[in-house]
Amino acid sequence: MEETTRVLIVDDFQPFRAWVLSLLRERPTLTAVGEAPDGAQAIEKAKELRPDLILLDIGLPKLHGIEVARRVREFSPSSRILFLSQETSREVIEEAMATGAEGYVCKSKARGELLPAIDAVLIGKQFVSAGRVPSEHTDHGRLGGQG
Repeated sequence: MEETTRVLIVDDFQPFRAWVLSLLRERPTLTAVGEAPDGAQAIEKAKELRPDLILLDIGLPKLHGIEVARRVREFSPSSRILFLSQETSREVIEEAMATGAEGYVCKSKARGELLPAIDAVLIGKQFVSAGRVPSEHTDHGRLGGQG
C-alpha cells in the first residue's frame, strides 16, 4: 500500500483551489488536508497541519508567497514546496527556487504539468515549468515538459 501525501493548497482564487483539489482527487495517494486563501493563513495552516507538500501561489494577499516559503522552511523544513503561480519571469522563479522550494509550475501549464511536477518533487527531484528553467536548476532534476 502506497503512503498518502498530505497536501496544503494555497491560492487566493477559490475556483483555482477547487480545480487543484479536483485534480488531486485523480490520485488516491494525494490527500488535500487544507486550503488557505492568503499568506497569513498559509503560515497558520502549515504550522497546524505540517503537510508533506504545499502547493503555493506567489501573488497572495497579506503575505507574499515567497515569504511564506521562507517562513515555512524555519518551522517545517520537511514540507516540500511546489510553487504554482502565474508569475513567469526568470527573476521571480529564481527567487522562489532560492527559498529551497522543490518546484515551480506556471499556472498556464498546470493542466499538463502539475501532477508530473508533484511526482517529481515527491521523489526528490526539482521541477520547473518547460521553457522557464533557471540555469542553476537545470541539472538538478527533471526539466518540466521535456522528456
